[in-house]
Amino acid sequence: MVQYKLYYFNFRGRAELVRLIFAAAGQQYEDVRFEREQWPEYKPNSPLGQAPYLEVIENGKTFQLAQSLTIARYLARKFDLAGKGPEEQSEAEMYADQVLDLLNEMVKIHFEKDETRKAELSKKYFGETIQNTLKVFESKIAKNGSGHLVASGLTWADLFLADFLGWLGDKKDALITPFPAVKALVDKVLNHPKISEWIAKRPKTEM
Repeated sequence: MVQYKLYYFNFRGRAELVRLIFAAAGQQYEDVRFEREQWPEYKPNSPLGQAPYLEVIENGKTFQLAQSLTIARYLARKFDLAGKGPEEQSEAEMYADQVLDLLNEMVKIHFEKDETRKAELSKKYFGETIQNTLKVFESKIAKNGSGHLVASGLTWADLFLADFLGWLGDKKDALITPFPAVKALVDKVLNHPKISEWIAKRPKTEM
């Protein structure tokens, strides 16, 4: 029997995509959470000294991975959430990398100390950057006919998109309303029985 242990801080953050993959797959795992002040206890056990990190224990052997998207790709392939064949798998990775770019840019803006610069960056980000990506995604979802980013159905890229948009809080609805295919995809992900069950029971945290 394979055991999975996911290690991360006690909030959603960079680990929530991995948790959503576990949820969608119906796969049991140990969700090991710790507070910031506890990180020095866990850091030496991470293969890169970073969180999140994953431990996979099978037949007495332990396999470790760090980097959230590396973990997500690995689990998506194991749980049939990566797409069908190398072309779709590459497509899903392309879309996930695009979402990661959006996420990293948002984090950068969040930590900008110059308030004038922060306001300028935010205006461009919410007025152009996200809109441009959603336009591309809207076209792709509408074209492939599956209601998902790739033609065969649900992949980890869909989960990542839904998770990222959830970070936008009260800005989310206004941003996705002009993109009905994107909105339908997000609704489909959030209403997935196993995912909605996870969201309902997951710990309530600030991030």
